[in-house]
Amino acid sequence: MSDLIFRISPNIVLGSYTAARAGQFARDWGSRYIVLIDPVVKELGVADGILQSLTDRKVEFFQFDEMEADADSEIIQRALSLARKAHVHGLIAVGGAKTLNLGRAVSAVYNEVHDLYDFIDGAVPSTAPLPMIAIPSTIRDTFVFTDRVPVVDSRSRHVKLIKAQPGLCKMALFDSNLSVSLTENQIAAMSIETLCLAVEAYVSQKATFFSDMLAEKAFEVLGYALDGGQSLAVTTPPEVLLSMGGCLASLAVATGSPGPASLLALAVNARFRISRALTVSILFPYIIEDMAKYKVDRLAKIARMLRLADADAAPEQAAALLAENARRRLAQANLPSRLKDLSISIEQFSLAAEDAGQLELMNGLPRSMTADDLFELIKLAY
Repeated sequence: MSDLIFRISPNIVLGSYTAARAGQFARDWGSRYIVLIDPVVKELGVADGILQSLTDRKVEFFQFDEMEADADSEIIQRALSLARKAHVHGLIAVGGAKTLNLGRAVSAVYNEVHDLYDFIDGAVPSTAPLPMIAIPSTIRDTFVFTDRVPVVDSRSRHVKLIKAQPGLCKMALFDSNLSVSLTENQIAAMSIETLCLAVEAYVSQKATFFSDMLAEKAFEVLGYALDGGQSLAVTTPPEVLLSMGGCLASLAVATGSPGPASLLALAVNARFRISRALTVSILFPYIIEDMAKYKVDRLAKIARMLRLADADAAPEQAAALLAENARRRLAQANLPSRLKDLSISIEQFSLAAEDAGQLELMNGLPRSMTADDLFELIKLAY
């Protein structure tokens, strides 16, 4: 098991209507902000309460919502230029992963004098980041608690990772009310992805007792959120439980490491703009079956925590039940079960596997893997 190095950052606020207090928290770092808002979130009016909170507390701000299917390096440069011209004190990002990653990229290099592409190509920022408040509109985020920022390089459509200085994200507000911007299918796919994140953290080579603790609590909470409580004692609404489980899984994967499904989904999204949650959901059962060859005891423990297997079930049987349960969830939500259903050729997927194989996060996978190993997983799921 890896050594634990733990820094308490950022501050986390989780609960209903917490986003409506954004103005109160923002005053801690300044009075002039750029607010990045996912266009869908803005269109549905989900962020109105956040903006009103800023106005009520005399926090100056301007909005940036010029995002398409992803937030690539060109969009990052545009937002960065506007933030610098306005001499903002901080940044607030409201939306899904693309919005949060856009915000984290802007924050990471805001005080730098070098070109953005220097950092995309491997240079490490040396100045303090711009204070950022993350307000996810989805139930999870793989990188919100890490010092790595995924960026889509618009020159090549490859996903790259910028290594940010510590303390980039000052606060993360998880508000279950923001999930109203999601469709039922999106919630189903993200729920499966969140469960996969916790599993990846639990079987990672970089897992620690602390990431294990977070992942195990995530399994407990997600089990109730997805399948209901065993008694009337569990009265917390499912959307709140999903928000709690997403926060725990995000913390677990940040303390441990993302796994092969998350890395492949990043690369596929960068090249072909396919939903990361959908790609992860399809890959999830195949990841379980692959890991059962090396981490069967851990997978069996997960199956028991999710109440999918009896305590006396053989580890191999318990792991098989976990994979079967993942497939059942896909079928119940009427989600695609094979990668070929995403209308991408196997040759195109091979490019994404090569891209994922270049990421340094390959060192944290459950077992030693290469781009060829990732492509073998793709072929199984195709």
